[in-house]
Amino acid sequence: MLAFLLRRVATALAMLLVVGTIIFSMLAIVPGDPAELLLSTGGGSASEEAIRNLRLEMGLDRPLLQQYLTFLGDSLRFDFGTSIVDGSSIAEAIALRLPRTLEIIAAGAVLALLLSIPAGTLAGLRAGGRFDGITSGLNALLTSIPGFVLGTLFIYVFAQVLGVLPAGGYVAFAEDPAQHLQMLILPAVTVALHLSTIIFRMTRASVLEMRGHDWVRTATAKGLSRGLVVRRHILRNALGPVITVVGLQLGILLGSTVLVEFVYNWPGLSGLLVTAVEQRDYPTVRAIILTVAAIFIGINLVIDILYSLLDPRIALQ
Repeated sequence: MLAFLLRRVATALAMLLVVGTIIFSMLAIVPGDPAELLLSTGGGSASEEAIRNLRLEMGLDRPLLQQYLTFLGDSLRFDFGTSIVDGSSIAEAIALRLPRTLEIIAAGAVLALLLSIPAGTLAGLRAGGRFDGITSGLNALLTSIPGFVLGTLFIYVFAQVLGVLPAGGYVAFAEDPAQHLQMLILPAVTVALHLSTIIFRMTRASVLEMRGHDWVRTATAKGLSRGLVVRRHILRNALGPVITVVGLQLGILLGSTVLVEFVYNWPGLSGLLVTAVEQRDYPTVRAIILTVAAIFIGINLVIDILYSLLDPRIALQ
């Protein structure tokens, strides 16, 4: 098991190094002078002095290898420099906004798991029945509705018509816990319903596949109770692919919650990324992409560990 963990950690570090190299190269291979490109907006041209100052500030006057090593060292220290738009600390901006995005994703993931795994398990156990038909139909309906459309519908129903929840905005938990949780409900539910459609389909398919294996029929023939057979022989083996899909989707949600945050006016990391792209603040964009990639790789490392705990044979491979 220890050798398996060391291999996975080494692989994760290697992947992070590759991602960091690609991100660094994105700015290095830009045709022309990157400083001039960053400063030119609306077709205008920047002064030579402004370009020279920005090159010095970004370290573009140094050899490329030295720039690369400096970038890696600064990234390890979480020192991403300052924004070229307002001079603010990029690391502080990410540290402020990242927990807000993770909060939506975490709350949505918990709701999705509580909703979709039991529903998918029952649908797989009762494939072809009424419950399977109803849940599969609802799942197909939710899959066809984009997240921003669902969010707009929720705002109309729960905020404007019923008036039971706020339409959007953000209040820090420390300032007003009750108001913060009220504002979190709709974004979290929107993320949860989108994520639950994927988890439901995978859970149902995995349970349906496990039902047909010989060890399940053998356990049933030995007289084990149905609940024990489902928990020990069906669900435990079916959760492996489900956990893998959940890990991948959580990583994808880090970059795809931008529309949810926009609809609910939630100041998260996705909004910061869109603003940085619009303002051509490439150092900020580079830092956000690296942060998201690191979290994505970390999530997959945790998923590999959980998968090995569910199926110890994985650690022996």
